[in-house]
This record gives sequence, C-alpha cells and structure tokens, in this order.
Amino acid sequence: MVKKIGIVGTGIMGNGITQVAAQAGYEVIMRDLEQKFIDRASDTIKKSLGMMKEKGKITADEVNQVLGRIKTTLDLKDVATSGAELIIEAVPEDLHLKKEVFRELDEICPKETVLATNTSSLSITVIAAATKRPEKVIGMHFSNPVPVMMGVELIKGRDTSEETLELAKEVCRKMGKEFFVAADFPGFAGNRMLPLFANEAFYLLWENIASAEDIDRMCKVLLRHPMGPLELADFTGLDTLLSVLEYLHKEIGEKYRPCPLLKQFVAAGHLGRKTGRGVYKYS
Repeated sequence: MVKKIGIVGTGIMGNGITQVAAQAGYEVIMRDLEQKFIDRASDTIKKSLGMMKEKGKITADEVNQVLGRIKTTLDLKDVATSGAELIIEAVPEDLHLKKEVFRELDEICPKETVLATNTSSLSITVIAAATKRPEKVIGMHFSNPVPVMMGVELIKGRDTSEETLELAKEVCRKMGKEFFVAADFPGFAGNRMLPLFANEAFYLLWENIASAEDIDRMCKVLLRHPMGPLELADFTGLDTLLSVLEYLHKEIGEKYRPCPLLKQFVAAGHLGRKTGRGVYKYS
C-alpha cells in the first residue's frame, strides 16, 4: 500500500502530480536540481489551490493540510530514503536523461520501491533496462494540466509485473483519476493520436487555411474539446510537442514529420505559455 510518493522534476507535470497526490492524502517529497525550480513549483501549487478555494472546491484548512503534506529537496537521496513506496519521474522528455535518473534511483532506492515515468512517448522497456528492477518500472502518463484533467495512461514495459500495474491503478483511483492501459510502443495510445492532431493544426496555420483562433474555436465547438490544439500546444510547450513528433517520426514514419512552422516557433524560442509567447502571446 502506498502512503508516500516521491516526485523527481518540478515542472508543469511534476508540480501538478505533486498537488493531486497531496490532495489525495499522500505524503509527497518533491525534488529538483535548483531551488528556483522548487520555489516556482511551490508557488504554482499554492496559486492552484488558492483558485480552488476561491471557487469553493476546497476550504482554507484543507489548503493548509495539502501544503503540509508536501516536502521539498535538492538531493535525490532524500527522495530515495524518504520511505516513498512509489517514485514518479517527471523530468524533461529526453531518453538519455530519464535513463540516467532511473539508473541512479535504482542504485539508491530500497529494492521494493516502484519507479514510474511520466514520459509521454518514450519506451518504458528501454527506461526500465537502465535498472535492475524492470518488473517494478511502469509508465504513468498524466494528462496536462494534471489537477484538472482526469486521464492517466498506464504503460507496461516488457517486464512490468501485474503487481506493479495494480499498484499504479490503486494510486490513480485514490487520486480520483481515470486510467487506461496501453502497450509499450512509441507514443503508446494517446500520443499516437494527439501530436498528429496538433501537428495538422500547425499545417493548417502554416498554409493559411484558417487563423489560430478559428482552428481552436472549430475544435471546441465542433469536436467539443475543452481546449483547441494550438492552445493546448502552447500550454504544454511547443518544444515538448516538437520533441515527441521528432521521436515518433524517427520510430514510426513520415506521417509524424513536424510542421516547419512548429520548428520555426521553437527555433525562435517561442515555446508557449512558459516563455510568454507561442502561437499566442501571453502577459
């Protein structure tokens, strides 16, 4: 039974997972490389909980209780020795980096600790191979923004045990999330479809078929999506979208070739909300 969860990486996904885990009653220890990243994540969590309080979804006492369940650290060893039964990695979408994190965690964590990756497309089997516990490695791909979106994609690597899968399912249930299980194939299920959809939206924009506003409005009105694909790309990060598309293009084929306009945005440093400018401009 999981009582404590470690989170490695405090970006958009890491701080979101931290928040929902703490709201679910788990003790959480959140780690990043620099204090400024931890401070930014802590501020984001406080603002998110504050908005929930203003909407009457949570009381002031509950906000304090949630925040009281979150600890932070700069040392990976603190996470490994914290007593966390589950550690979720949420570092940038780079296979070499993720393998290095898992290799290090495997060396310093108790042998019974389950290691999960929030990767959106990279091979669970390859990441698990960096450890001596592949049966205890699983993919837990949360949807962004984590506090709002209900879905979690659970991905079994070649050696992931049923016991590990059941543990991940139970954590999802306690967090109030809906889960679905996918095979370990590039992009899994969700990211076989969503990046392709977003990439086509960039082609529509690049070819002057429709404005960004109309592309997003069409998807919200006709397809009943809560966010349009270009809005969502800005929210997630255009660099993240490009990275996923490049990986899928390499692994699967030509239909995932990134739109030149998307590559231009990333080259210019216009990565979306996090830089104040992407497809749209943000104050």
